[in-house]
Amino acid sequence: MGTVPTTPAPVIAVVGPSGVGKDTVMSALCAANPALEKVRRVITRPVEAGGEDFTAATVEEFAAMAEVGAFALRWQAHGLNYGIPVEIDAQRRRARGVLVNLSRSVLMQAQNRFGDLIVVSLSAAPDVLASRLQSRGRERPEAQADRLRRAALALPDGLSTVHQIDNSGSLGETVQAVVSLLAPESV
Repeated sequence: MGTVPTTPAPVIAVVGPSGVGKDTVMSALCAANPALEKVRRVITRPVEAGGEDFTAATVEEFAAMAEVGAFALRWQAHGLNYGIPVEIDAQRRRARGVLVNLSRSVLMQAQNRFGDLIVVSLSAAPDVLASRLQSRGRERPEAQADRLRRAALALPDGLSTVHQIDNSGSLGETVQAVVSLLAPESV
């Protein structure tokens, strides 16, 4: 049985453009290291839309949750509301690291809220992103084009720890690169 951390585990924000593979990489990292936990987001997207493992909420349900302080962080993007439940604090007390898919727009807010914030910024070649967006089939072509235009947005200034990883290749290569950056002594 593992030991319980004495200080809250760092939050590892996995960011990058739509289609870059954030959720796939996060799941693979958790499989490679059971001491990591993944945060389940609340999203105002129907569960039938597929994609990541998330908690679906209507706009009204999301607003009610926000009203009672259910979110550590929340934001809007692509016509949807996203929330990180306050349960992330309990996850930080029992895990060695907590992985969370965040928008670049809330990274400074996350750093202020959590203190220990490590940003893993994933990128991929434009043709890889376009192919992944098309194959997941969640958005219409014009929404895919909008997401591709946003792919080049920069991270905000002032982040304490940022690691850039190209996820154009195999999942195994990406996971190994992230593991190497997060814990070089274990490689």
